[in-house]
Amino acid sequence: MLLVFDIGNTNTVMGIYDGEKLVGHWRLTSRKRTADEVGFMVQGMLSSFGIDKSAVDGAIFGSVVPPLDEMIRGGVKKYIGIDCIRVTAKLNTGLTIKMKNPTGIGADRIVNAVAGRAKYGAPLVIVDLGTAITFDVISAEGAYLGGAIAPGMELAMESLFSRTAKLPQIELTAPEHVIGGNTVEAIQSGVIYGTVGMADKIIKGIFKELGGPCRVVATGGHAPLIAKYSNRIDTVDQWLTLDGLRILYERNRVAD
Repeated sequence: MLLVFDIGNTNTVMGIYDGEKLVGHWRLTSRKRTADEVGFMVQGMLSSFGIDKSAVDGAIFGSVVPPLDEMIRGGVKKYIGIDCIRVTAKLNTGLTIKMKNPTGIGADRIVNAVAGRAKYGAPLVIVDLGTAITFDVISAEGAYLGGAIAPGMELAMESLFSRTAKLPQIELTAPEHVIGGNTVEAIQSGVIYGTVGMADKIIKGIFKELGGPCRVVATGGHAPLIAKYSNRIDTVDQWLTLDGLRILYERNRVAD
């Protein structure tokens, strides 16, 4: 069985695969922990699904928070007894990366591109709606071209609240009308429908530069919400990143 970790700025998602089947997954807050805390946590989560640690024979992680890398590596090594592969552009990704600085691509974008191409083919646009919103573009030839990065909805709200003392904290749900009937609805409208408009506008520009429309897949915590109102997103795949980690592990594992 394979352990996978997607370490993001806000959350860390851990999954366990039996072959190609995702049999368990957990979402944790991304914060500093000791290797011992990580080890106990991983063992407890596996136990909750009736999985003994001896059944795990591989592990891989992708991270956009370098200070958290060693705690994952150390905890998995000490308590599960296996080395954890770290995702970088130097791995065998199967992608031709047509960017000026391929080594500067975030692990999350590499993983999403690998999974997107394997699961949906090319050309393809992948929108990851998390702490940041990333747009990744795969050409008809299967090459990774780059994309766009924008602040996510939670970052936008944090910025808004930090500079406007009277605004209330709100839940990210879409109001019934674009014209908010009160302050809460006005903020929800601006943040959610504003994100939809931004995403659709960027995707439209990508289509123009690609020479025509293509499939658009959304992933990340806010993907279902934004896809519901988008005119451009075709598919929501909540586990795209975890699937990408699994695919990368299979391509880079050392044969026994």
